[in-house]
Amino acid sequence: MTKSNKELSQEQREELLRTLEARFAKNMNRHNGLEWANVQAKLEANTEKLWSLHEMEATDGEPDVVGHDQKTGEYIFYDCSAESPKGRRSVCYDREALESRKKFKPENNAMDMATAMGIELLTEEDYRELQKLGNFDMKTSSWVLTPAKIRKLGGAIFCDRRYDTVFMYHNGAESYYGARGFRGSLKV
Repeated sequence: MTKSNKELSQEQREELLRTLEARFAKNMNRHNGLEWANVQAKLEANTEKLWSLHEMEATDGEPDVVGHDQKTGEYIFYDCSAESPKGRRSVCYDREALESRKKFKPENNAMDMATAMGIELLTEEDYRELQKLGNFDMKTSSWVLTPAKIRKLGGAIFCDRRYDTVFMYHNGAESYYGARGFRGSLKV
């Protein structure tokens, strides 16, 4: 993608900032002690990151601030949609898995999509932190960043919430399901 493809129009930026501000105000439990004005200033200074948030929003991720890194000054956004983002489901884990399928290939894979959006897949730890902020993936599941050792053996991991418990599971990286997508994170 060229840099020009990663630029939002003024109208798109304003609409996205309004959406993010409204979500921020509605879900203060996700970011106690943080002020929207500081988040907005950071976003306006990092338009490429704003583009990534737009991509998260466009795929129904409902990104929201979930933390602030005191060392770097960065705000941390996660996909906070109740279920795995609709626009990112029915994907296998990565390109290698996609290419290994002989038939019934999905249209895409989680790792390439995340890279194209400029975001990272949540780690298992990130996912568990997200679940402390609410009940997510009660009907769906989300691929999470898989350790190299597991991936080398052909597997990938995903998480969901059932029975008031967060579970981590494994599957072949080439598998895909209509109810499994992925959640991302972005630091701004």
